[in-house]
Amino acid sequence: MPVPPAKAAASIAESPTIGELPPVENPLKVAPKDARALSKAFFDRLQVLEEGTHEYQYARNTLIEMNLSLVHYAASRFRNRGSGTMEDIVQVGTIGLIKAIDRFDLSREVEFTSFAIPYIVGEIKRFFRDTSWSVHVPRRLQELRVELAKAQDTLSVDLNRQPTAAELATHLKLSEEEVIEGLIASNGYTAGSLDLPQDNNDQHQGPSGGTRSLADVVGACDPAMELIEDFQALAPLLTTLDERDRTILTLRFGQEMTQAEIAAELGLSQMHVSRLLTRTLTKLRKGMLA
Repeated sequence: MPVPPAKAAASIAESPTIGELPPVENPLKVAPKDARALSKAFFDRLQVLEEGTHEYQYARNTLIEMNLSLVHYAASRFRNRGSGTMEDIVQVGTIGLIKAIDRFDLSREVEFTSFAIPYIVGEIKRFFRDTSWSVHVPRRLQELRVELAKAQDTLSVDLNRQPTAAELATHLKLSEEEVIEGLIASNGYTAGSLDLPQDNNDQHQGPSGGTRSLADVVGACDPAMELIEDFQALAPLLTTLDERDRTILTLRFGQEMTQAEIAAELGLSQMHVSRLLTRTLTKLRKGMLA
């Protein structure tokens, strides 16, 4: 989400102040120390201005630009997270800054810096939580993964071993089923490449003779396995056929003879063989579907 720039340059040139606010020629270049002092004056005025007016927009936009240094400071902590560019992180952090400005209340007697940083960091963390997962899982499970990780670290120290699902459930006051669901969902956080080498030993070589990759050892469904159930259903139906029909099926599908060859073998016309074969296959198909 692009940050709306302060459109105050023209007005500043026309008058020394914007309403009762001091003009800030370049808010982006205001030093953090000066920004803290100026921000208080702008927040004082912002609370009495009518939203949508030119002076309100000037005050809000200037506050955003003067405090962008907070966003860059917070974003620097996530520089090496490996997901998203620094530009993305700064943009997301700026959303948090805008939310902090819109919700800040001077009556709380809290420094704006202390108030804004949690908003900025929270928005950046939410960005990583929503974009870092290799497999999309519901947000509640993403949040549960963090809680499980903390609980595992704590209990591992206390128990001197990895905690069980039941122990995690008791610690987090959750059901064991919820914990197991969260542990399974955690597997979707990262994904390994199918080209990842599995072993450097000579006895573990891939089909091309090189190092075996994960793709070489990952199982796949054998299409022929699907036929087993069909064969099991077909067997009793074959016993209901007369000898001639079974012979035709054997010659056609067992020995892969043509209808003309079957007709010559049995002393029948090719058309008769075709009709018998069609009738038999229709009977078997109906029996299997039933």
